[in-house]
Amino acid sequence: LCLKLIDSRDNSQTVIRLSKKASTRQLYEKVCKLRGIEQEKARIWDYFNKQRSTSPLDVSDQTLDDAMLQMDQDILLEVQVDNGISMDSTGNDLALVPIEPSRSSLTIAGGPALSNGHTTGYRFNQYPGSSFGSTFMDMDDGYDSYNTAKKGEKGGLAGLQNLGNTCFMNSALQCLVHTPDLAQYFLGDYSDEINTENPLGMHGELALAFGDLLRKLWSSGRAAVAPRAFKGKLARFAPQFSGYNQHDSQELLAFLLDGLHEDLNRVKQKPYIEMKDSGGRPDEEVANECWKNHKARNDSLIVDVFQGQYKSTLVCPVCSKVSITFDPFMYLTLPLPSTVTRTMTVTVFYANGSGLPMPFTVTLMKHGCCKDLILALSTACCLKIDEGLLLAEVYNHQIFRFFENPAELISSIKDDEHIVAYRFDRKQGGKIKLEIVNRWQEKSASDYLKGSERKLFGAPLVTYLEEEHLSGADIDIAVSKLLSPLRRTYSSAKAHGGKENGFLPEVIDELSNSHNESVETAELEDLCSRELSFQLSLTDERISSCKPIQKDSILKPGKHIKVLLDWTDDVHELYDPSYIKDLPVVHKTGFTVKKTRQEAISLFSCLDAFLTEEPLGPDDMWYCPQCKEHRQATKKLDLWMLPDVLVFHLKRFSYSRYLKNKLDTFVNFPILNLDLSKYMKSKDGESYVYDLFAISNHYGGLGGGHYTAYAKVNA
Repeated sequence: LCLKLIDSRDNSQTVIRLSKKASTRQLYEKVCKLRGIEQEKARIWDYFNKQRSTSPLDVSDQTLDDAMLQMDQDILLEVQVDNGISMDSTGNDLALVPIEPSRSSLTIAGGPALSNGHTTGYRFNQYPGSSFGSTFMDMDDGYDSYNTAKKGEKGGLAGLQNLGNTCFMNSALQCLVHTPDLAQYFLGDYSDEINTENPLGMHGELALAFGDLLRKLWSSGRAAVAPRAFKGKLARFAPQFSGYNQHDSQELLAFLLDGLHEDLNRVKQKPYIEMKDSGGRPDEEVANECWKNHKARNDSLIVDVFQGQYKSTLVCPVCSKVSITFDPFMYLTLPLPSTVTRTMTVTVFYANGSGLPMPFTVTLMKHGCCKDLILALSTACCLKIDEGLLLAEVYNHQIFRFFENPAELISSIKDDEHIVAYRFDRKQGGKIKLEIVNRWQEKSASDYLKGSERKLFGAPLVTYLEEEHLSGADIDIAVSKLLSPLRRTYSSAKAHGGKENGFLPEVIDELSNSHNESVETAELEDLCSRELSFQLSLTDERISSCKPIQKDSILKPGKHIKVLLDWTDDVHELYDPSYIKDLPVVHKTGFTVKKTRQEAISLFSCLDAFLTEEPLGPDDMWYCPQCKEHRQATKKLDLWMLPDVLVFHLKRFSYSRYLKNKLDTFVNFPILNLDLSKYMKSKDGESYVYDLFAISNHYGGLGGGHYTAYAKVNA
């Protein structure tokens, strides 16, 4: 700790550095040695916010952390002179009068009033080693006497001081303090419900500290309160919130609700209960049984007010085993639709050469599989019943892999990859797969001297062939079919001399201006009697070797044939390669994309996204009791029972391997009459309508921001 020591004699300031685990005795020793005074004549006061505490620090083994001393705060030194008088910086006498805590109607947990730091007629049962109630220093600043609100003024108007990046804590506290059920409970007598024996709790200390703070906020008018004592308890039981770093308000709220529940749990000895499978029983019976078992181990105000129940359905993708459980929840973490869905762009090619390639952008669930992507693309491109789609990844202008497993997750597809889909007739599926890789010659001034370099370009073309024994002529005809949509348009007045890549000028003109199928068929038959129209080479998977294909070449049968197509000048004259160049990536991201404000979405759409069925991730596999193996099951959540106070958490922070982001999508929600009845799966006939009374806001981004809170004060 760095503490700023202020000497009351001359107002001089000195920085003292000590471990927060050092004792107050060590603090006295260091200060007295530094100032050259006797320890018996020194008094050190907690001087946080330039306000002196009700009593000086004791010379004891209490740690500075337990004494609620914090980083960079002030402490005040007073020195007693021989005549019993301490001198201030002006030389005036300051009479030292013994300080005694004021006698007020202040009580802890609704017990009898404190007098001189001790309870009268009531003593809280402390667990061994507990420091709670040991000294008056455990209470928040100003706790020695409640500042009564002005006459006619409502309570609950007090603010919380920021102790240094504690806005996340303050906003969550204000929401809880203004929860009517909590306020009524902690303003009353709750001493009998403090559970000091619960090993999962904080021995009642967290509940007492929260109750203490709540009473101050409801009794101090409009004066701001410094929640130092509460933060000290929080740091003690949740070290992740110690110090003065920024944190997530929802994480604090989740810990606080859970901690308050354990400290107020009415169940002293939790029974062991073996959970049973639904076994085909009615949902109502299973839900009641699960809730009864939950209440047998967890029974507190927090459960009564904040906890609901949802139905979880898991289905095994192999044996179709259905498992239904009913689990309690404290809050609903709702994803924004943009965080659970993914936009993907895929270029669709015709495997029979009947149309130009066309990119389609579809939106589907992030945890979806290739089957979902194919279904979305089928709808987007108006796929016929007898047609199918073959997904593939294009890398370095050739097929890197085919997505032939429909269950493969789309999470394996990265945003910067190029994905294509080949549209084919289902009757041809499973036959010989022909992949055409495009190659051209790059010419420069030096190329004429040393020869031109051949480079791959564009997207590969894929089709299916039915014949088992293929010749070079069969491959040539297939290539001609695939390239037919790319044919350039020529005017009939244009004349050419000689042959154009195996075509007579009259044939070129006729093919360019006629789309009659009979003419194209005649053309293909005519090609069979001529030399090959294209320069084709048979190659292997890595294109490490090339073997020219002749008209009478016989190709070895196989499931996958890879052929190189050289785009000569003649081919360029006939076909336009721009249609197969510059494939779009799956999703364009990065700083080059102009960020636009997304359209507003409703709270109901967030709830719909939360309740949507989705497959479990590969790291969250479910053990199927029927298959006796871990399976990637589908999971569906449904709301079964809602609590009196419903907490919604909007997941605005998203994290990936390369990027952290906060979604600024506007979520629209009603302030009054939020009706969730239509989402309830239980048919109890009740109406579930809610009114908003508190909200925790975060402004800014992940790099820095600020939390505030709005709360409704009931009359």
